[in-house]
Amino acid sequence: MAAGAAAALAFLSQESRARAGAGGGLRAPAPVTMDSFFFGCELSGHTRSFTFKVEEEDDAEHVLALTMLCLTEGAKDECNVVEVVAQNHDHQEIAVPVANLKLSCQPMLSLDDFQLQPPVTFRLKSGSGPVRITGRHQIVTISNDVSEEEESEEEGSEEEEVELCPILPAKKQGARP
Repeated sequence: MAAGAAAALAFLSQESRARAGAGGGLRAPAPVTMDSFFFGCELSGHTRSFTFKVEEEDDAEHVLALTMLCLTEGAKDECNVVEVVAQNHDHQEIAVPVANLKLSCQPMLSLDDFQLQPPVTFRLKSGSGPVRITGRHQIVTISNDVSEEEESEEEGSEEEEVELCPILPAKKQGARP
């Protein structure tokens, strides 16, 4: 199973447990859609940075899974350092170098689905490139829309629960001689 799919399933499992606990009863999990789109950008002497971001109003979970960085046609035999600027777990912005590419010894680097949450900025810290960055933009959407039919079923089940008789404690029998 791919790392991206495993992360999405872990997210969904946590979301399902949170929903079941919040409602006081078990509910069917909300419909989930998972989409994956190709991502690519190029850094060069003309374009030294690129920022990948999503709309803040979007309720979906977005992940950028990087697969490869490589030098493309026209690259010189020089060190091309690419850094990623993103937020850590404390929501502080940090910059981390992820690749040092050189045409004669390491023209490409496989990142094996290195996952980042947007917004993410890629910078060509040194060198003139061009460096191509590729990956996948994964979107997990949990639908909170409940159809009218499901709402009437929920209301009906709540009414049934109210109509049930409470369980009475057993009667104590007198002591036998």
